Amino acid sequence: MPEGDAVLRTARSLDKGLARQVLTRTDFRVPQLATADLSGGTVLGTATRGKHLLTRIDHRTGEWTLHTHLKMEGSWRILEAGRRWPKPGFQARVVLRTERTEAVGFLLGIVELVPRDQEEQLVAHLGPDILADDWDPDTALQRLRDQPERPLFEALRDQTNLAGIGTIYAAETCFIAGINPLRTVEEAGDRLPRILQRTRDLMQADWSRSRQMWVYGRRACRRCGGTVTVAKVGPPGKERPAYYCARCQP
Repeated sequence: MPEGDAVLRTARSLDKGLARQVLTRTDFRVPQLATADLSGGTVLGTATRGKHLLTRIDHRTGEWTLHTHLKMEGSWRILEAGRRWPKPGFQARVVLRTERTEAVGFLLGIVELVPRDQEEQLVAHLGPDILADDWDPDTALQRLRDQPERPLFEALRDQTNLAGIGTIYAAETCFIAGINPLRTVEEAGDRLPRILQRTRDLMQADWSRSRQMWVYGRRACRRCGGTVTVAKVGPPGKERPAYYCARCQP
């Protein structure tokens, strides 16, 4: 699943193609929005909250927010109007077209259209956004510490604690901090604030795009060459792989 930095890049791409543009065509290919039509509306821009995308559109019928989430397989593609799509049409869930640009959302995990004054309800369950300008580390730390016995890897990924961190950054920042991701929040102790700050710094630098991972997705640790262990962490049915080096992360 794309992490917060990838979702932020998607929002910027959507803004580049759609912001302040008038929609000449809209197509919502999900049953609950089959009759929705925002043609003639103006796209104000796209904001993010963690891994959620909020595209704001002013239309004669009101002020709307299109809420989308990429989940595991979703993506937005920004194309020149009339250009052939890079994926089959049956995978399209949303089409937003302007005079010069077409944005197509493929295999989106969530597609919702709500009045803008209800937008906050969509994301009210989320913790502080680690990439937001108004990032609130104190609240995030308190939410993490409220569950002291929880595995650190799982707690960092819980979007109700803080929004934006996924499997990659949870593994890699634990490695950089030299802590086993299976250790509890309590065991992280005074390293926890530094872990959050380091994660924010890496995400702001789009570090995951470099693909120079220390342990994530690797068989051998990039630092010591030892075997990387992969543990399944999380509640039943929602486990995720936690990569770590037992030698570098005692």
